[in-house]
Amino acid sequence: MGHVPRALETHVNWRAKDVADPAKWTVELTASDHRELDVALKHAKSVSNELLHIDREAFPLDGLQSKIAEVERELIDGRGFVRIRGLDAKRYSDDDLTMLYWGIGMHLGDPWPQNKHGHVMGDVTDQGRRPDDPQSRGNELGQIGLEYHSDGADVIGLMCLRTAKSGGLSCVANVVAIHNELVRTRPDLAAALYEPVSYDFRGEQAPGSKPYYMFPCFTEHDGRLFVRFIAAYIRASQRHPEAPRLSAKVLEALDAVAAMANDPDFNVYMDLQPGDMQFIDNYHVLHGRTAYVDDMASGHKRHLKRLWLATRYLRSRPEHFRRNVDSHWAKNVSVSRIKPVERASA
Repeated sequence: MGHVPRALETHVNWRAKDVADPAKWTVELTASDHRELDVALKHAKSVSNELLHIDREAFPLDGLQSKIAEVERELIDGRGFVRIRGLDAKRYSDDDLTMLYWGIGMHLGDPWPQNKHGHVMGDVTDQGRRPDDPQSRGNELGQIGLEYHSDGADVIGLMCLRTAKSGGLSCVANVVAIHNELVRTRPDLAAALYEPVSYDFRGEQAPGSKPYYMFPCFTEHDGRLFVRFIAAYIRASQRHPEAPRLSAKVLEALDAVAAMANDPDFNVYMDLQPGDMQFIDNYHVLHGRTAYVDDMASGHKRHLKRLWLATRYLRSRPEHFRRNVDSHWAKNVSVSRIKPVERASA
C-alpha cells in the first residue's frame, strides 16, 4: 500500500478571488527603503563588484530587514508569493540593479546553483535555444510561453530588467490548493504523484551518471507539503530507454495538475515591470509565463535575472529536498553574464 494522501496546510488554500487585489501581495518600497538600499549598494561596491563576494554582512540593511523577514514568513508560512515593487530601473545601471537584487536575496536565503555551470545568478532571456532541443532549459527559451512548473530550490526569485514588446506575463498557481483538491476528488491520482517518477536531467547530470533521476511530485514532511512538478522533464525522461516507464495513472495525474494550474480559479497573473522583483515558495507555488514578442530594434528584449535560494526560515525538510553542497553543480559557483539588449536611444 502506497502513501495515503491527505489535505495539507489548508491555511494556504487561497484561490484567485482571495488574491485578486495586487496590493495584498505587493510590497512597495518607500523613500526610506530606497535610501537604505543606496547606502547598502555603496557599501557592497566598496567591498567588491563581484556578486560572489557579497553576503548579508556586505549588504547591510536596517529597517528594510524587518520587511524582508515578513516576506520570508509570507513565502514559507503564508500565500507563497510576493512582488517587491519600486526599484527605479532608470536610475540604476543593470549591474547596480542586479547587485541590489542580489543583496535583497541574500537576506532571504543562501544562493543555490541553478545549472551545471554553477550559476547562482541566472539570466532568463532568449538565448537562441530551440524548444525541441532535449537539453534546453526554460530560462534559455525565448518568445514561447512556459507551462506551470516548479524549479530546484526552496525560494525562486525573478527581477525584471527589460519587458517584452508584448506578452511575457508571469503567472503563479497555488499547488497546495491543487493538491488538496486532488486529494478530495481524485485521491488515486494524488497517490500516484507521491511515488517517485523519472525526470530528464537535460544533459546536466554528473559525468558517468544516469541521464535521469527519480523524484516524487508530492512529499509530506512534518505536516507540510513539498512539491517538485516539472511535467515536461518527467515526460522527456522517456527518451531514455533505461528510464522507468510512466504509468497511465501518472500521466493522467500530470494532466490533472496542469489543468487545475491553468484553471483561473487557482492562479494569478502579474506584469513585472523593470525593477520589480518576484519571490515564490517553490514548494507551494507553481510558476509559468505567457508567450511574448521581443523587438530588439526598439530596445525590447525580455530579460529577467533569476535567483534560487535556500531559505533559513524552513527548519526541516525531506532529505531529497536538501541543498546538495557536494553536487557537481556546486563545484564551480559562478554568475551568468548575458548582456541585455542595448537600451533604445532617447
